[in-house]
Amino acid sequence: MNYDQFNKFCGSLLATTYVVQWGNSHVWKVGGKVFAIGGWAENEQPAFVFKTSALNFGFLKESAGYKPAPYFANRGMKWIQQFHRVEDKDDDLIYYLTESHRLVSLGLTKKKQKELGLNSR
Repeated sequence: MNYDQFNKFCGSLLATTYVVQWGNSHVWKVGGKVFAIGGWAENEQPAFVFKTSALNFGFLKESAGYKPAPYFANRGMKWIQQFHRVEDKDDDLIYYLTESHRLVSLGLTKKKQKELGLNSR
């Protein structure tokens, strides 16, 4: 996945907003809260940061191409950075971005969730 594909996918999720901040990174928010960041790469390849469950965090931090996200994980938050692009991992990234969107949206107030049409099931 490249940054254009990342932005297109994140923009397709419900109630998202986009800003460029933090060193020209692509930052996606739901209800004003960050759920995904495209950027912070140490090389020319795209890098993506997203929130995870505790279980996925434990699994991904030990997996090739992933590491605890700079600035987030060192504060005890369960955020991961995919820093090595592997073409056949795009489906995995889509899953993790969708899950990050869901996890962050669940942290919004019930009123805010209802206003944005989130988590109505």
